[in-house]
Order: sequence, then C-alpha cells, then structure tokens
Amino acid sequence: MKMLTLTRKPANAAGLSERDQRLLWRIAALLLDYPGAPTLAMTDQLIAAAGELPDSVREPLLHILHEFRTADPLQLAVRYVETFDMRRRASLHLTYYAYGDTRKRGMALLRFKHAYRQAGMQLGDNELPDFLPLVLEFAATIDPLQGERLLGEHVPVLELLRLSLADSGSAYASVLTAILATLPPISTADRRRIADLAAQGPPEEEVGMEPFAMDPLMSGGRR
Repeated sequence: MKMLTLTRKPANAAGLSERDQRLLWRIAALLLDYPGAPTLAMTDQLIAAAGELPDSVREPLLHILHEFRTADPLQLAVRYVETFDMRRRASLHLTYYAYGDTRKRGMALLRFKHAYRQAGMQLGDNELPDFLPLVLEFAATIDPLQGERLLGEHVPVLELLRLSLADSGSAYASVLTAILATLPPISTADRRRIADLAAQGPPEEEVGMEPFAMDPLMSGGRR
C-alpha cells in the first residue's frame, strides 16, 4: 500500500486532518473493491494503517478488516458479489441510484470523467467513473479537493447505501460509516433526497447511455 506523506493540517469537523482523511479514503477504496488476492495479502498492512486513525473512524474500518483477516477468501468473494452485484439498492455506482441505465445517467457520468481528465487521470477500458472505490482512490491519491467535491455531492447516495447495507446486516456498512465521517453532515435537504431515492429506486428502463458512449476515451464498466 502506498503510504501518504502529507503535512498535517488542522482537523476538520470530524476530527480528521487532511492526511487522516486521505488515508481513510485509500483504505476504504481497497475494502470496497473486489476482495482479490492482492488486497487480502495487504490486510495486516491495512490494519496497521487504520490504527493510525482517530477512534471515530478507526473502529468501523477495523470491524471489517478483522473479517478480511479470518474469513475464507472464496466466501469473501461470494459475499461481495451477493452484496453489491445482485442487489439494485446496494450498487457501488453512485449515479445509478438516481438515473438507472438511462440517458440522464450518461451525462452524470461525464461529470466524473471531466473531473478526472482535469486532474490528468486516465481510466482503463473497463472502468465507469462513478464506481465508489475509484472515486475514493482519486480523492485519496490524485485530487483531494475535486474528489471530496464528488463525494460530497453524493452524500444522500452514500447514506442510502449505508442504510441498505446495515439493513441487510452487511459488515460493509461500517466502511460507509467511516466515509461519511469525512464529509459534510447530512442536511434536511439530504434527508428528503434520501427518502425520495429510497421510495423510487433506480429507474428500470434501459433506454441507452448515448451521451456517455459518445466519449471516445470511455467505454465499458468497472467490473
């Protein structure tokens, strides 16, 4: 794991310095990606890194990291797929909640892509730019200001995802709890948006994503 060597700045409202915030995002990005062998091999290192964080965010991360240390790798992989790939209300693609697979989602995806281009970040052929681990990695290692902006704009989605994971008893809910601690508190407007998204669910009709497909530098999905 690439460690961050940043000068500590005054803590934010959640008690996190800039370094702590970016370290948390980096750990969360790895935990929310598919639990392949390279990530599992880093579990002890991730536990040590999480141990440097304040109690408020350290414990939620350690909760799932200890599971990574003791669980069977195949079981972890199966659980990941069942959690995030087979449940529409637990998608890790941030724009999916509001737009499903519609044309409007294509325009929302281009906003992410534009932010990455401005920072000089190139995506792989199989990556959608709203994939939460990718956004977290971008915020942690490339452009923390733009990354925090993208995450902050999707606080209602992140909270809805946390609630969905908590309702299903998933340990991944603790990772969302830690991420939300780095972002602005949930406002009254956010709560209305969360209620709307929860009531409506992602649009089901697949009418195409032509505006996004027009981007010659982007095709396919993250996984």
